[in-house]
Amino acid sequence: MKKLKVFAVVLSCFGALTAQETQVDFNNPSDLKMETEYSSDIEEVRDILSFEGIDYMRIKFLGAELKGKSYHLTVKEIWDGKIVSDTTIVNSKKLSYEQFQKINDTIFNLKVISKLTYKNKLKMTFKIGRIGFTREFNAIESDEYSLRNLADESNLKIGYNEEFYFLAYILPYEREDGSKSWCEVGTSGDDIEKWGEKFGIKHYLLFKMKFE
Repeated sequence: MKKLKVFAVVLSCFGALTAQETQVDFNNPSDLKMETEYSSDIEEVRDILSFEGIDYMRIKFLGAELKGKSYHLTVKEIWDGKIVSDTTIVNSKKLSYEQFQKINDTIFNLKVISKLTYKNKLKMTFKIGRIGFTREFNAIESDEYSLRNLADESNLKIGYNEEFYFLAYILPYEREDGSKSWCEVGTSGDDIEKWGEKFGIKHYLLFKMKFE
């Protein structure tokens, strides 16, 4: 039942399955935007993703100053309200091949594919062009993890040369009446490292990006 719940949450938080087109001012060097598309436009693919319990997200960053910059993707893992790790997924400056070390366009595309495995691991693959990076994280025994566009839901600022949060992999907040909400967590503001304490969430992941 996880994906039925998550699908409903996506619709209620964003208003549509596919993000609307973003207007970017390419004459403004500091203007950086982020677009997100969820699942697939193809019904049969959506059915397969739902059946397999897979979150699939296509992210597009747009900005005049992206071209020529490196990218650094990191993740914070939070258990019982405490940050237990802060690790790098990819730092393009350290990639072996020079052609992958810098962004060569004003658009940067990132695909994220994730699921909970039978071993209670959150398995995630980050696809950037022709290269991919796969990581696994310990998880609790729950089928209610949901991958969220954190920058949009919590209205967080994104920009160049500084780290910014843009994704979260969260469990829902359980209300006293037994109902559950992912949106209530994701839209609660910028104090995201305190979600575990505020909402009683056992475990979640926070993802940061930096373009410099």
